[in-house]
Amino acid sequence: MTNLAVPTAPAAAAGTDVRTTTIAATLAAFAEGLRYDAIPAEVRERARYLMLDAIGIAYASSTYDFAHRSLSAVADLSEGWGDTPVIAFPQRLQLRDAMLMNGILVHGLDFDDTHSAGIIHSTAACLPAALGVAAKLGLGGRDLVAAYVTGMEAGTRLGAVARGGFHQVGFHPTGLVGAFSATLIAGRLLGLTAKQLTMAQGIALSTAAGSLEFLNDGAWTKRMHPGWAAVCGYTSASLARQGFMGPVNAYEGRFGLFASHLQNWKDTDLSLATAGLGERWELADVAVKPLPACHFTHASADAAAILREKHGLKVSDIRSVRALVPKEVVKTVCEPVANKKRPQNSYDAQFSIPYIVATALARGSFGLEHLREEALADPEVLALAQRVEYETDPASPFPKYYSGEVVVTTNDGRELRQREEMNRGCADRPITNAEIERKFLANARLAVSAARADEVRDLVLAMEKLDARELAEGLAALG
Repeated sequence: MTNLAVPTAPAAAAGTDVRTTTIAATLAAFAEGLRYDAIPAEVRERARYLMLDAIGIAYASSTYDFAHRSLSAVADLSEGWGDTPVIAFPQRLQLRDAMLMNGILVHGLDFDDTHSAGIIHSTAACLPAALGVAAKLGLGGRDLVAAYVTGMEAGTRLGAVARGGFHQVGFHPTGLVGAFSATLIAGRLLGLTAKQLTMAQGIALSTAAGSLEFLNDGAWTKRMHPGWAAVCGYTSASLARQGFMGPVNAYEGRFGLFASHLQNWKDTDLSLATAGLGERWELADVAVKPLPACHFTHASADAAAILREKHGLKVSDIRSVRALVPKEVVKTVCEPVANKKRPQNSYDAQFSIPYIVATALARGSFGLEHLREEALADPEVLALAQRVEYETDPASPFPKYYSGEVVVTTNDGRELRQREEMNRGCADRPITNAEIERKFLANARLAVSAARADEVRDLVLAMEKLDARELAEGLAALG
């Protein structure tokens, strides 16, 4: 069992240089100093709804095979069971293992929120870290919310520095950057000083990870990235709490995050990592997903569905299809072409422009039902996917918006075109809190009764009046 009652050691050995001009020091000061009452009421409200969205997805994930296999594996890591609740399950795990499991559940269906500029699924790492540590320490819901907002503000900015560059060299920023978000969350809740928080981020640099190799075969590894980030964050903060020293320049150093994980990193604007902290709230720009697939595919999916409805298209009418996408997303959702045109599993499908566009043209929508085995084997959709080609869009506004355009050429020679400049859910075309609530209920009801889903919703939206342990227990499955 994790012991949180040990005395806190000095922040670092005498002479350690923790300069206030580094990114890590600036983020540390923000994490230490941010007060709950300084967070605007509308930001706190949106934070609760973003967490509600994530928890609904976790409930939906609990009905899938990957969730049960993950729980069995994580229970082995715990060498039995612990006392930390898991969302949507009755089992209890050791704290770090519960964080890993909750992250898998939130991110497991690729239905969770995305910060557009950072291209990061922020909540998937921040919620498991904040919920786990706050509950373990018996802190209040207000502490949980403030810590969650802290991690979201830091992580989204760090991701934005890269401007999609992490993806181009095969790193998944949700896992990579999420480790630093979770470190600040855990460190804040553990009461670390700014100096200790700076050390903790340096320690996290040696733990942060997340490979995009899963894109080649639909492997499950992406599902674990945010939960692992939460584990890294708690580990890093705990080490720093006891005086373990980490490098000061975690981000801009010679072998820091950006130099080691980006091409042409010297062209990046490092000021984005800390710009407007405490004044401009990036959490308000986090996009909630209306579709259970990579956010890069959403605009194309919507464009395809609109074309079908507007023109009464049938699959038999379609000769060929072109999807115009931002050049920065090609490696993620368009290549390798053979895999994208014939997905081997649901995860493959969620990152496939050909499959998703073909599904929207053939079925009028794209949802969780189109990730089932029978849907993935649908001969009509698969045949249409073979006729979907991609082109890079020279007019794309990426990363501000994840635009998409679909051009259908019919058998009678017509060219039908639909462009979605702004993907649904982005900051300028947001999903409302009421829509998030409806999405939560639809997802949660895949696992529990309508009455139980309503109960969980009410619990989450009232979290600031509860203690975090009460919230965590309330999210677990009833015994």
